[in-house]
Amino acid sequence: MAGLAASGSNPDVELLYDINGLAKDAPAWFDRVMSYVGEYGLLLAMVLLVLGCWWTVRRRGGADAAPSVAALLWAPLAAGVAVLVNVPIRGFVERPRPFRVHQGLEVLQPGKTDFSFVSDHATITMAMAVGLFVAHRKFGIAGIVLALFEGFCRVYMGVHYPTDVVGGFALGTAVALLLSPVAMALLTPLVEMVERSPRAGVLVAARRSPSDGGDTVAPDAASGRRPGAEERDLAA
Repeated sequence: MAGLAASGSNPDVELLYDINGLAKDAPAWFDRVMSYVGEYGLLLAMVLLVLGCWWTVRRRGGADAAPSVAALLWAPLAAGVAVLVNVPIRGFVERPRPFRVHQGLEVLQPGKTDFSFVSDHATITMAMAVGLFVAHRKFGIAGIVLALFEGFCRVYMGVHYPTDVVGGFALGTAVALLLSPVAMALLTPLVEMVERSPRAGVLVAARRSPSDGGDTVAPDAASGRRPGAEERDLAA
């Protein structure tokens, strides 16, 4: 399986050199920025995007608050599950990092000794982005854009082949979508229990006072839902 990286004349390697070649022509400060963004910055941005979506869903409230928050909880959980799934894949494929096989690459994050296929960073960001899309389309699209840029950065940095990134995107998407029904079935009842709590319920839907221009949001005695439900925003 290590032969995936052996040839220097295949499109995967050619695209690697084309993208990584941009790092050679860029100023040193720009490469340092890209290295930080690709290693840490975009992961942090994804976390902040999930938190921003949670804040939006929480403030809106309504009958969809609990399913939406449950979907948001699934986003980071999906990333964790996808990384665990990647562990045996990496061990089976055993593809070396590109800079260990090919000469002349500009490596912005040296010292990586683990295998290359598939990219953990691409897997994590895409799993979170797809999970986010299930909860909220607009935030999900923003997350997918960040994930795509993460994949570009990993190749730009010289630490992954393009196919490592594509494999990570496929793995993250598959885990987030295929396991979403099971995750939602387990997480939604838990979030609904939290929503009905007098104290912790504010984590799911903000309490509204009469001064906000609407009725005070309180659980309906019969259904446990909140009045004034808006149109369902889940993408699923």
